[in-house]
Amino acid sequence: MSASDDLFAAMPTPKGGKAAAKAPKPAATAKPQTTPAPAIPEAKADYTAADIEVLEGLEPVRRRPGMYIGGTDEKALHHLFAEVIDNSMDEAVAGHASWIEVELLPDNTLVVTDNGRGIPVDPHPKFKDKSALEVILTTLHAGGKFDSKVYETSGGLHGVGVSVVNALSETLVVEVARNKKLYSQSFSRGIAQGPIALLGDTHNRRGTKVTFKPDHEIFGKKLSFRPEQLLDMARSKAYLFGGVEIRWICAPELLENNPEIQPKATFHFPGGLKDYLGETLGKQNFVTPEIFAGKSEKTGGHGAVEWAVCWYGGDGFSHSYCNTVPTPEGGTHESGLRTALLRGLKNYAELTNNKKGAVITADDVMTSAGALLSVFIREPEFVGQTKDRLASNSATRIVEQAIRDQFDHWLTNAPQQANRLLEWVIDRADERLRRRKERDVNRKSAVRKLRLPGKLADCSQNAKGDTEIFIVEGDSAGGSAKQARNRATQAILPLRGKILNVANASRDKLQANQLLGDLVQALGCGTRNSYSDDELRYDRVIIMTDADVDGAHIASLLLTYFQREMPQLIQNGHLYLAIPPLYRISQGGKTLYARDDQHKDELLATEFKGKAKIDIGRFKGLGEMMPAQLKETTMDPKKRTLLKVQIVDMVLGETKDAVTRLMGNKPEARFEFIQENAEFATDLDI
Repeated sequence: MSASDDLFAAMPTPKGGKAAAKAPKPAATAKPQTTPAPAIPEAKADYTAADIEVLEGLEPVRRRPGMYIGGTDEKALHHLFAEVIDNSMDEAVAGHASWIEVELLPDNTLVVTDNGRGIPVDPHPKFKDKSALEVILTTLHAGGKFDSKVYETSGGLHGVGVSVVNALSETLVVEVARNKKLYSQSFSRGIAQGPIALLGDTHNRRGTKVTFKPDHEIFGKKLSFRPEQLLDMARSKAYLFGGVEIRWICAPELLENNPEIQPKATFHFPGGLKDYLGETLGKQNFVTPEIFAGKSEKTGGHGAVEWAVCWYGGDGFSHSYCNTVPTPEGGTHESGLRTALLRGLKNYAELTNNKKGAVITADDVMTSAGALLSVFIREPEFVGQTKDRLASNSATRIVEQAIRDQFDHWLTNAPQQANRLLEWVIDRADERLRRRKERDVNRKSAVRKLRLPGKLADCSQNAKGDTEIFIVEGDSAGGSAKQARNRATQAILPLRGKILNVANASRDKLQANQLLGDLVQALGCGTRNSYSDDELRYDRVIIMTDADVDGAHIASLLLTYFQREMPQLIQNGHLYLAIPPLYRISQGGKTLYARDDQHKDELLATEFKGKAKIDIGRFKGLGEMMPAQLKETTMDPKKRTLLKVQIVDMVLGETKDAVTRLMGNKPEARFEFIQENAEFATDLDI
């Protein structure tokens, strides 16, 4: 019943059973009180038309720099450099400049020079008392990029870039070499310090040179350019346009804390983005031996597209650019790339009759991909002046059309490589679906008590510190271990027989295995990418199997599982092997335990003397040991011996290759290993 139902139910009901149409009048009526309306304050007499302020020229930029460069922090400071070098890059892309030079001076002054056409210096037709150079430097929304007559594609579109740099610079000097004449004009905080000056003739120089020093009143006295960041920004331009050479010069005193950076360098990368991606990833293990890279010139009459994509074992990343301007937040051009790759892989899955390809998504394709994308389009639309995200709807179609056909050919021309990539992406999809299933389980567990496997004998201590879980083979061994344990800190999980060999199993088979499901549920930490060390319920995970061949095999299967599904558990030092005894040796009142035959012989030779009879008992398994014996030899932290499992080459992957070789489904690989290492095997009990 709603609140309104309760209200009507409480009202008196007239005869006839129907509620009254109107509420009954109260027995007594109180005299209404009137509250005077608040007085409206009179308008201030001093607020007149004279208070309306009009900001002219570049004053709005100095008042609100965040509207134009995103703030006044280090990122905004380096954005000034981006605006200046983008103008030079537009000249290079248009085919008028072949090199750009970037020089950082000791007093935080930056110089950017190119050999392009040079900024026009003749009088502007609208502002005849000013040169075009001065108009561009002192007027917002002034430039030659509002149509495609001068620049077919360009990064600077709003006509505010270099004027904003001028407004926020303590000093800015522009030199223009044009028509064999050299001109110069100086500015301070956006104001021209004089008219443009003719310095003289020049016969071997052309282009524009911009020298500027950011204003400490805007950015503070402590903030300065970082050489390493400027170098990366300049070098990326050389990758983005293979036809340009970038020259780098830096004052040596600025590199005292950066000895790896050279004071002079030249960058020229004809290979473009493919070279860029190869250098970025270095010696990573690639899923496919080849980088998928290519170019498409003037797609649909709207410029060009260049891309480079490869898949590897790390976290994926994508860096995109539009007209050489970085778009760190992506945009419509990245959507075109994702769509082209997804549709290409799905189409290949259909061609090869791989039904699992139907479940993959663009996120599965890109989750472990390194991708670089550069587009050149006319009049692009960005989100904000800082151009962090591309918003042009046409970019999606342009990029998808440029990449899709070439990706289809790349897949079909190398079936082995394509199949490997498809299986890799399907694994990512399986992992995503598994994580979603685990999240559903976690959400259900949040509203009810955690359900642990039925055979798990959990410890009573709630805190994780100094707790441990013993994974034992069989119910018999589990019974002895449960009686031998310290109930406060030691948990026991019996496993029925040998677990699945995950080196040979598919993801579907692995997920359907009940024993492994119980193990994952007991540990609570998840697997693969969803592993969380904070969620691990125990400080130590101890594999405790019989001291015979079968026990060693079960331990190997468990180690294979942890290496494949929970490598972080090993890397973080949580996994151990228990060392139960194989023999019990007694003489009189003296009893010792031996791990193996060699240890038994050592004890007989050194610890047992005299003519008294020596009794030697061989344990068939942990289940035959008395709980007191199991506790004394294997489970008591004060007396036991544990082997800590480590992977010393997590990066190189040699252990992973060895596990695949010895536990995989190729017996010839194991036979080859035996042949290679037979000479090292000694004292075999045959």
